[in-house]
Amino acid sequence: MKTLYLSKIIAISILLTSGLVFGQDRMVILPFHSIGVDEVSIQTAESLLKQEIEKLSAVQIVHEKQTLELVSEEPCNEVTCAAEIGAKLNADQVVFGSLNKLGEKIIVQYTLVDVATKEVLVKDNATSTTVEDLDTVMKRVAMSVVKQEPIEKTIEVGAITEKESEAPPKQRKANTLAGCSIGYLFPQEGYGKEDRYFALDSRVSFELSRLQIGGQFSVRQGIAMNISGSYLFTKTDFCPYVGGAFGFHWISHHLDDDYSSKEENKREDGFELVANAGIMAFRTYNFRVLLNLDYSYTFNDYNDQAIALTIGLLFPNVSFSWLRFGTMGCLF
Repeated sequence: MKTLYLSKIIAISILLTSGLVFGQDRMVILPFHSIGVDEVSIQTAESLLKQEIEKLSAVQIVHEKQTLELVSEEPCNEVTCAAEIGAKLNADQVVFGSLNKLGEKIIVQYTLVDVATKEVLVKDNATSTTVEDLDTVMKRVAMSVVKQEPIEKTIEVGAITEKESEAPPKQRKANTLAGCSIGYLFPQEGYGKEDRYFALDSRVSFELSRLQIGGQFSVRQGIAMNISGSYLFTKTDFCPYVGGAFGFHWISHHLDDDYSSKEENKREDGFELVANAGIMAFRTYNFRVLLNLDYSYTFNDYNDQAIALTIGLLFPNVSFSWLRFGTMGCLF
């Protein structure tokens, strides 16, 4: 009985697994043909493409051995033969392309074909200025294939080719950032008698792939300094984020002579907690537009609370000398 029970479990598991595999899209990646590129670089590029496609999607790549058995010595570089090979391998899509040397550059051309309809889903090219840059180029090709969109739309931080970084205003990666923001502070509790105040922020930060850590010096009805951290939701040009900050805020309450000595003795300064959210635009460029919304709570005798809305510019990969003088210049 136990043996029979175990056999049933194994049979059901096999059927479920088969169903899952059967439900997966199958993709054939045909060997890339080449002019002027060494065989090792071609094989490495193909391997990177397969690996990145599998990382970015649930597609099942047909085993290379099965593909090579159907590919003749003549390279397949047209839709018809690619679709025929895909049909024989029971695949849904086929990728074929080439790596060709042009001076010191390597031109990567690729095409994604729907096997059933013989329709070209994506057809594009990318340029690698060096053999080493092929790593980034093949990652971008994989994104283009998976998303079925042109390669220029797959740009993100950490995946920018040398050619793109050489053509301003794109930038290859982000490290340090600095900039200024202006806007208004809207009191919710405490502060002075006005319903809004001018706000000026100077920011410096260090950016990782999905995390931004830095400091901020602000003029917000007084002087504020804090340390902040934000989570970045995307690596693309328009990047929403949420975060928080902790620091110290001295707030000016007495804008006229109409206050009592009791009010004069209250503490106007205190530690401050900030929750913030916003969007960073043009993140892959060498400048960024920042729209930021803060909610701050200051631990003083007035329990000052406020919402601040600011807009400004950030500049990546700035030197530390610029940070010193640029920050002071922004505020004064």
